[in-house]
Amino acid sequence: MKNTHKNVYISSVLLLGTMLSGCTNNQLEENTPAVDTTKKEHMLWDFEKPEYQSFLQHHNATTKLIEQQGNHKLQVIFAAKTHHESDIEFVNSSTWNWQALGNFAFALDIENPDKASTQLYIKTVDDNGRAQSRSVVVPAESNNTYYIELKGADLNTESGIRSNPPSWHSSYTPVLYRGGEKNIDVSKVTKVTFGTKGLLADKQLLIDNVRLIKPTNFDTEYLVGLVDEFGQNAKRDFNNKVSSTEQLLAISAQEQRQLKKSPVEGRSTFSGWQAGPKLKATGYFRTEKYQGKWSLVDPQGYLFFSTGIANVRLANTTTITGYDFDQKYIKQRAAGDLTPEDSIGLNTAPKAAWPSRYISSELRANMFNWLPDSDDPLADNYGYRREVHSGAVKKGETFSFYRANLQRKYQTRDEQTLMKKWRDTTTDRMLSWGFTSFGNWLDDDYYQQNRLPYFANAWIIGDFKTVSSGNDYWSPLPDPFDPVFIKRADITLATVAAQVNNSPWCVGVFIDNEKSWGMMGSVNSQYGLVINTLSVDATKSPTKAEFVKLMKDKYQDIAALNASWNSSIASWHEFSSGITVKNINKQVEADFSTMLFHYANQYFAVVEQATAKHLPNHLYMGARFADWGMTPEIRNAAAAHADVVSYNYYREGLNDDFWHFLADIDKPSIIGEFHNGALDSGLLNPGLIHAESQHDRGVKYQQYMYSVIDNPYFVGAHWFQYIDSPLTGRAYDGENYNVGFVNVADIPYMPLVNAAKEVNQQLYQRRYTNNAN
Repeated sequence: MKNTHKNVYISSVLLLGTMLSGCTNNQLEENTPAVDTTKKEHMLWDFEKPEYQSFLQHHNATTKLIEQQGNHKLQVIFAAKTHHESDIEFVNSSTWNWQALGNFAFALDIENPDKASTQLYIKTVDDNGRAQSRSVVVPAESNNTYYIELKGADLNTESGIRSNPPSWHSSYTPVLYRGGEKNIDVSKVTKVTFGTKGLLADKQLLIDNVRLIKPTNFDTEYLVGLVDEFGQNAKRDFNNKVSSTEQLLAISAQEQRQLKKSPVEGRSTFSGWQAGPKLKATGYFRTEKYQGKWSLVDPQGYLFFSTGIANVRLANTTTITGYDFDQKYIKQRAAGDLTPEDSIGLNTAPKAAWPSRYISSELRANMFNWLPDSDDPLADNYGYRREVHSGAVKKGETFSFYRANLQRKYQTRDEQTLMKKWRDTTTDRMLSWGFTSFGNWLDDDYYQQNRLPYFANAWIIGDFKTVSSGNDYWSPLPDPFDPVFIKRADITLATVAAQVNNSPWCVGVFIDNEKSWGMMGSVNSQYGLVINTLSVDATKSPTKAEFVKLMKDKYQDIAALNASWNSSIASWHEFSSGITVKNINKQVEADFSTMLFHYANQYFAVVEQATAKHLPNHLYMGARFADWGMTPEIRNAAAAHADVVSYNYYREGLNDDFWHFLADIDKPSIIGEFHNGALDSGLLNPGLIHAESQHDRGVKYQQYMYSVIDNPYFVGAHWFQYIDSPLTGRAYDGENYNVGFVNVADIPYMPLVNAAKEVNQQLYQRRYTNNAN
C-alpha cells in the first residue's frame, strides 16, 4: 500500500454521479480511477498505474517515474535555467466534475530532494478559461502534503487581506491564493498546472498521491483576534515578537549603539566607488557606458551602482479597522489633488467626526484584540482612507501599528521629533547596511537630508481622458494626446522640482508605476489598448483621432486599408466612429504595433519634456514596467525618451530567456522593485516570491542581486519594501506581505540585513572587476 499521509481531519468523500462531466461510463473507467467511497480521500493518481499518462503534458519540463521503497513517484525536472517559464499540466479536454464533493481541496505530496527551496505556481482552470492561481514554497530537502482549496466558505469571504489564515485545521500546507478567480466551475475542470517562473537554476520535484480531500474541521474564528496591541500575529509565536514596550526599548537601544552615520569604507560622499576610476564630474548624477557596462556616475565623477530599499514612508503602514464615520465630517479630495490616496499620510478624520464612529465591518473590527480609545496617546495613529483599490469596505478608518510602535520606541508624541528620529535611524541603517541609495516611494521629507542619494517620484493624476488596455489593474491608462494630460504632467513635474530643489543628492525621478500597457501572450492582450481605442468615437478620444490620422496617412483610401486588413469598413467616417476588428492578420498586427508605439511615444515624450523643463539636471527614470504589463512597443518608446528604463520584476533573479530584449534596447536599466518573504515572520503571506525562512530570504536576496550586478545593462536594483505590510493588509489593497527589512515593531530581520551587507560590501569590485562568483 502507498503511504498517502492521511489526515485525521479528512472525512469521507462521497462522489455523486460521474467524476467526469460529459463522459460515458466506459470513458470514466478509462480516464479516472474508480471511486471507493469507503476511503477518506479520493485518489486521482498514485502513479502506480499508467492512467495519468493520458492527461500529462510538458512545457520546458521532463518527467519520469522513479521508485522509492516500493512506491512510484513522478519526478519532474523543470528546465528553469534556460526558460523563463517551465511547467507540467494534467489536462482533460472532457473536463473533470468535482462538484459533488461539496467543500473540498485538491491535494498532493511533494518532495524536494534539492538543497534549495523552490517556489511552485499552481493554476486550476475550468472550461470557461477561469483560473485560480496559487503559489507555495517547497522547502529544501522536504517532503510534505500541500492542498489547494477549490470550494469552501473562505473563497467567498472578502476579508480585505490578500491571503487569509487557514480556515481548515490540517497538518497539510495550504497553497496560497495568488490571483485570478477564487471560484472556478469545479464541475468542469479542464487542467491543473504546476510550474516555475523566473528561476536561475533547474529544479527537481517529486510528486505523489494526487487526490481530492474534504476537510471538515472548519475554524469559525480563523479571522477573529488576529492582531495584538503591537500589530503582531496574536495566534503565533515567532522570532523578535514583542511583548512589552520595555522590550521594544531595549532592542532599540542595542541597535542604536551599532549604527553608523557615514558610507562604508571606499565610498565617495555620494556612495560611489571612490577606489575606482574618476570620470567626468558634472555635479549631478548621469549615465555612461564604462568598459561595456552601463553605469550611473555620481556628482563627483565616480562610478555608482544603485542598491537600496523602496517605499520608505509611513503612507502604506495603515490597515482598515472596520470602523467609519458620518461622511458629512470627512473632507473629500480636492480638484487638482496631485497625491494618490495610498500615498497620503494618516489623513486622520477630524475630532468632530469621532462621536459618529460606528462599525462598518464586523469582520474587520473583530480582527483586532486592541485598538486605542480616542483619549489614548496612541490614538494619534488613526487615519482615514476615502477610497481603496480593493477590500472588505470601500472606505473607512485606518490605524498604523508601525507608527504606534515608533511612538512607544522613541517615547514621544511630538510629530517633528518622532519623524526626525525615524528618518535619522532609517538613514543610519541604510548607511550601516551598505546601501548606496534609497529606492522609489521615498517620503519627500528625506529629500534635503543630504546623507544618501535618492530617487524622487510622482504619479500623473487628474481629470484627463483615458484609454483601456482591457486589463487596467491599477487604473486606466492616460490619454497622452489630451491637452489636459500634458498640463497635468507639467504641474506634476513642477511640484517634484520644488520638492527636490535642484539637490545633487537626487539621482532622478520615477513617474507613474506598473501601468497596464499590454500583456504578452496573445495578440488581443498585447494590443488591447489599440483594439479598445479603435472601438470608440474619435471625437471623444484624442488617441483614437491620432490612430485615424495614422491609418489615413498610410492607406489614403479606405479600400486600401480593407484590402490590407481583409475587412469591409464602409468609410473613414465609420472607422472614426468606432470599429471592431475581428480578423487580425499579419498586416493588421503590424499596424496595431505602429499605433501602440505611437501612443507610448507620445506618453514618454510628454513626460520627458516636462522633466527636462523642471528638472534639467536630473535623470528621467521611466515608468517602472511590471513584467506582466509591457510590450516591445512600450519598451522601445520608453528607451527613446527615458535616461534609464525601469522594471519591477518579482522573480528569483534575471535569466536570459526573459531579458533577451536588453541588447536590442541597449539602454541603462534598473530594477525598481523585487522582494521575497517567509511565513516564519508571523505574517500570513510571504509576498510575491516565497522563501522558506528568514535565512532563505537572505539567500534569495543575494542570488537576485548578483544576477543584476553581473548584467551589463543594469545600473541598480531596489528592494520593495522597507517595512512589512500590516498583518491584516495595507489599507489600499490588502497586501499583507513579509517583505520588509524591518517588521511592524521596527525590528530588522538580521538574516536579510546580513545578506544585504555582504552584497553591498563587494558591490563595486564584483561589478567592475569581473569578480563574479
